[in-house]
Amino acid sequence: MSAIRPLRREDREPLRLLLVDTGFFTAEETAIALELIDVVLNNATQKDYIIYTYEDGNSVLGYYCIGPTPATEGTFDLYWIAVAPAGQGRGIGTALDRHAHDMIRSRGGRLVIAETSSQPRYESTRKFYLARGYAELSRIRDYYRVGDDLVVYGKYLT
Repeated sequence: MSAIRPLRREDREPLRLLLVDTGFFTAEETAIALELIDVVLNNATQKDYIIYTYEDGNSVLGYYCIGPTPATEGTFDLYWIAVAPAGQGRGIGTALDRHAHDMIRSRGGRLVIAETSSQPRYESTRKFYLARGYAELSRIRDYYRVGDDLVVYGKYLT
């Protein structure tokens, strides 16, 4: 049986492996993702990050991390959304995205922002956002490094 549920301590290692196995994320990006996971696991009173996982049987096949954008009213960042290679193409990413939107709405959110790279390896990520109703809101040339733009997507939930 599959379920989307809050992050648990035993999810940390499966999520680390998931991030590595996707082949999308650099070691530095994976370390950043794990930092956010650790914040949620180690500080029950923090309010910056919300993490849910997609579990199928005893396997964690995906997760998302969202949080309210500081100094805004109703804007949330979608910091991470990732699906294990074994779960890709099964609607898990879509289910996680919908769940994140419901969570954001339940907290008074109205706008979701997602950032990604312009590099060719992120083409499927950009298509994922567009197929789910996000719009490209901006692009900053050479943001990450020369030839690697920041692409910002947004979706209004109202």
